[in-house]
Parts: sequence; C-alpha cells; structure tokens
Amino acid sequence: MTAAPGPLTRLSEAVREGRLSATALVTVSIERLTNVNPVLNVLAQEAFDEALATAQLRDRDGTNGGALAGIPTLIKDLEDWAGHPTRKGSLALRDVAPARSNGVVPQRLLDAGAIVVGKSTLPEFAIEGYTANLLTGVTGNPWNPRYSPGGSSGGSAAALMAGAVGVATATDGGGSIRIPAALTGLVGLKPTNGLIGRWPAPDWIDYSTDGPFASATDDLRLLLGVMAGPVTGDPTAPPREFLDHMTRWDGGEITIVAAERTSPLGPLPNDVLQSFREATGAFADLVKMDVQWREAEGFFPDGDPDLDWFTVTTAEHVASLGRSWVRDHFDEFHVSTQEFFAAGLEVSADEYLCARRRRYLYVRTLDELLDKGGLLLTPTVASSGWLADGRLSDDVAVHGLPPDVYSTAMQNVTGHPALSLPFGNLATGLPFGLQVTASHFHDYRLLDLATLFEAAFPWPRTAPGFDSLASVLDA
Repeated sequence: MTAAPGPLTRLSEAVREGRLSATALVTVSIERLTNVNPVLNVLAQEAFDEALATAQLRDRDGTNGGALAGIPTLIKDLEDWAGHPTRKGSLALRDVAPARSNGVVPQRLLDAGAIVVGKSTLPEFAIEGYTANLLTGVTGNPWNPRYSPGGSSGGSAAALMAGAVGVATATDGGGSIRIPAALTGLVGLKPTNGLIGRWPAPDWIDYSTDGPFASATDDLRLLLGVMAGPVTGDPTAPPREFLDHMTRWDGGEITIVAAERTSPLGPLPNDVLQSFREATGAFADLVKMDVQWREAEGFFPDGDPDLDWFTVTTAEHVASLGRSWVRDHFDEFHVSTQEFFAAGLEVSADEYLCARRRRYLYVRTLDELLDKGGLLLTPTVASSGWLADGRLSDDVAVHGLPPDVYSTAMQNVTGHPALSLPFGNLATGLPFGLQVTASHFHDYRLLDLATLFEAAFPWPRTAPGFDSLASVLDA
C-alpha cells in the first residue's frame, strides 16, 4: 500500500515534460492567491508580474528544468530574496532596503526551477506561534479563518494548505515548521540542525534552521533533497557526501517512547490527549512495536529545556538586532514582540551562559533515550488551537502565547530532527499533529516512517473547500 503521488511530484514532472506550461501553472497560482488572500491574508508581498515574466521566458526558451520546474513558490518574509525587502513582519523595517542576494534555501529552490510569486506572512521577527503583526495584519487558518495557522511559518502553511502555491518556505527555531504543519494538516520536518546549511548566523544562533513542509511525504522528501547540504561558514554542517550515507529505516525493531509532555507544564487538553493516545497507538501498531510511556516530571533531570530556550532566544535576538536599536524602536513593536524583547533585555550574562551550558546535558539525555534507533512520540501542539490574533479565547487580551500550548522547543535546543504527522482532527475542527523525534541525522529514516504512516492513514491534501494545485492537471 502506497500513498498517492504528491502535487509537487506531479506538477514538476508535467512542466519538465512539456505537458503543462510554467505560465499556465503560475497563472493558476496567482488567481488562487488573489482569491485566498482577502480571506486568509497570506501575502506579505506579491510579485505576480515578475513571476509571470519569468514563467513566460522559460516556456519560450525551453528552460523548464530542475526538480521544482515551474513550481509557484512563496518565500517566508524572514528570508532574503534578492531585489525585494525582508521586512520580517515589522513596522520598524517597513522601509528597509531590498536584499542584495538570496538566502541559502531561496537560492537552492530557484536553482531547482522554482518561480517565486511573493513573500508570505509571519509574526514579527518570527517569534510567535500565531501569525499576526502590525505591518501585514492577521493571518487565518484555511480550516477555519477564525483560528490561527500557527507560527511562525503561518502564512506559508496557510497558502500551501489552501492549494494556492506548490512550495512555501519555512524556518524553525522553536517549532515554526511543526506548529503550523500540525494546525493546518501538513507534514513538516525540523531537520537535524546543520543538515541544511545556515548562513548568515540566525538570530537564534544554534536553534534555528530552514526546513520543509508539504501536503505529501514524497513532496517533503523532494524538498529536503533540494534544500539539504552544507554552506561555507556553518560549523555544524556535515560534508555533502555524508548525505548519501544517512540512516534509513530498514523495517527492523524500533524502541518507541511516548510522553504527553517533556516539561512539567500541566496536563494536556482532553481532546489533544485523546488524539495523541490514538495516534500513538496507530503508529505503534503500524511498526508492530510496544510503547514505553514516560512522565514529564524528571524527563530532563538537569533542568528545563523549554525555559532555557526562552532565556537563550530572547537574549540572542536582542543581541542580534542591537540593544540600542531594540530600545529605540520598542514602541513600533507588536505587544508579543515587546514582551519577548523586554525579557531578553533583562537576561544576564551568567543566566545566558548557564542555559547554554545545560544544553549539553539535555542533548545527552535525549541521545541516551534514542540510542539504537529509538523514537520519541509527543503531541506537536499541546493545545486545540488559538484564535488568529493569538488569543486563547474571545475574553482575553492579545499577548504572547503561554508556554503550556507548545511542545516543540526542546528539539531546537538539542538539535534532533522532529517530524509532525497529521492524524485526525481536534474539537475545534483543526488537524492534530503527532510529533516524532529521532536521533541526530536520522531525518530520512523519519521520512521513511512518514511514508508508511501516510499510506496507512492518508490525510487531506488541502483544507475543506480548497483544491490541490495539482488539480490543474485534471482540468
């Protein structure tokens, strides 16, 4: 039993073979973005004329080649796209000069034949789990626009799950691939830190990475193949030849550990707990292995990686932007950004260094847990979702989301790869995501297991009421 081919695989093949023109595909994408954006607000910038001109030139010259030939693509407005400003969702950067060069992943997508149609929305500076800012407004979830698609790659996820583009880029420094993947029903991978080379140094130096999400596992595999590889300047990136020897799943025994939480942040909501239990049981039955359950208390005996994540990221982000610049522009920031940076301004050097040092203890704990090919199963998101503007309910004010709704920062601290798999829906109607964490550089092993899981428990390729971009092939 195998899953149906993903839209990326089908569309890029059709363009390469001349059965579909890049112009026709980009035109459909632009039409869909034009219709979707007033409802979901996924566009930080549009570049429709430029995209059409590129597509027409390739069709005329016969240069539609590459793994992503002709695929309409959105670049998250955290990443540089040459000739276009990188505003990062901030009023403070509304007049920033256009980027002079492409970021690592945007360049690799372009080299593979992708055609950029615009830039996608994000929370300011990518620091939140909901996609809203004072520059571009509030982004909705295609399953229900009243709810958030998550963050920080929320605009990308919403556009992808609405069938408006074939690729939309994402980054993950604390869950920013996996959270929107879970809340919109995509399959998303935070790769092992360093597998996709990073340059320049991210605002959150060791925690952030680019990575893919997609509506199908074979598309995820295709995207990781395009994105992966070292870059000059990243001390954590393995040599390119290493990619050919990464661990795969051979059908052998797997040790499965499951935990409702890995930090003591309270019980899961009932519907999240039920979905997690069902998804864990389905996964274990599929690979024919028993599950060892662990409690949050004592999971990490040397501290709390979720709390240390906040200490490190707030301090590093303030340092990246400059303390004076942060203070000078403070009144222009969204309230959640103000809360985040206010915390970072107060972190002492000792607090920061102690949190950084404890990282080694957390990595050791997880390495030992996942020894000999083990897997850790947790919910991707410890919540049924939140409103599009970030509130947990109508009767509270907009602020930063509380830590108990999250379940993703630990893997950024330790650098382990983690995958979010769609599995059913929550009480809000939003999708549920099962998070699977593996040993370092077992990324393709995770994809092998995801392929098996998708074949057994297929998920929708788009949210209800939307068509896959690949439907253009059936017209």
